Order: sequence, then structure tokens, then C-alpha cells
Amino acid sequence: MVKKLLSEYFKKRNLLSQNALTQRYLVIDLELTGLDAKQHEIVSVAWVVIDNQCIKMSESKHLVNKDVKSLEQSPVYHGINDDTLAKGQSLTSILAQLSSHFSDCILVFHNAMLDWGFLKVALKSANINIQPKLILDTLHIEQKRLINHSCDIKQDDLTLSACRTRYELPSYHCHHALTDAQATAELLLAQCHQISRGKELQLRSII
Repeated sequence: MVKKLLSEYFKKRNLLSQNALTQRYLVIDLELTGLDAKQHEIVSVAWVVIDNQCIKMSESKHLVNKDVKSLEQSPVYHGINDDTLAKGQSLTSILAQLSSHFSDCILVFHNAMLDWGFLKVALKSANINIQPKLILDTLHIEQKRLINHSCDIKQDDLTLSACRTRYELPSYHCHHALTDAQATAELLLAQCHQISRGKELQLRSII
């Protein structure tokens, strides 16, 4: 047990010393029926791969959970209805595909507390025990950056749209998981380049 813990510690310490700009990332976004992981559901899961600063849209996925019991306001917010669900996949199948990337990618979310919170519950229910090697949160990265620059942070300053605006990134239509995953991927690269300013950026600097 001690050997395993020490091995994991040194493995993570080595990872954190690596260059953030040369990593492989899996940027994930979820569409949900609400904000409580104990009572609401995952409607769909989307992910986009970043490899060595290149966003690989050819490796992106947007999968709809056909097992959703109640869509709540999803048809309004996400445009997903019962016909869309019928063409979807089981959540277990979606999670199996998603978790297959955990060993070779660093996971990225905008508001990891929300999306990873839902995924942890779902993965546990599906008996999938694969753990990601590291999780980054573009919301947390931006919050830390603003605090370091002594900026006042208002209520909506850390939304995905507001964060992108500060880097002069284009405005995208939100509430679609794949679009938001791509938008988060672009934001991460912009943040890394802004923080590094042409120098090597260790992963430990942005967690």
C-alpha cells in the first residue's frame, strides 16, 4: 500500500513539472437536467482532444444519453428532445468511451466541481473505477489569474463566455456540449499562452 502511494506521488510530481503546452488534454462538457448530481441527470457528454496545442476536432465526440428519465428543461436549453434521445446511447456505453481516454489525457472542464461531480457519481454507478491522472479547471485558472492581478471578481466574471471575452475569443452559442467543449479548449490554450508569455509553463502553475 505504501509503495503504491509513493509511486502515485512521484508520478504526479513528475507530471506537474512537465510543460503544459505539450500535453494531451481531454476537454469535457456535459448537458444536464439540473445542478444536483444526486437527483438530476446527464443528458449528453461531449469531449474535444487537444494534442500538443492542436485542437483535434476529428477526435471529438458528442453522445446523447438515451437513458434519461426526465428531460426537464433540456428541450428549451439544449434542443434535445425525445426523438434525439431515441438515437442516443446508454450512459454506461458513453462513460466507457469517455474513461478510455483517462490514462493518456489530462481532463479539462470549465467548472470542474459541477461536471466532474456528476461524472464521479455516474462512473461509480457504472462500476467504472478508472481515475484520471490530473484534472484542470479553466474557471479556476482564470480566477487564480485575476486574483494574481488584483482584479475585482464580480458574479458573472468567471462564466465561460466572460472568460473568453477577456482573451478576445469569438462568441459562441452556448448550451450545446460540443460547442462548449470546443470553447473551453480554446480558452485553455489562450490562458496558457497568456500566463507563459513565451516561456515554458509547468502544469503545477495552472492547477
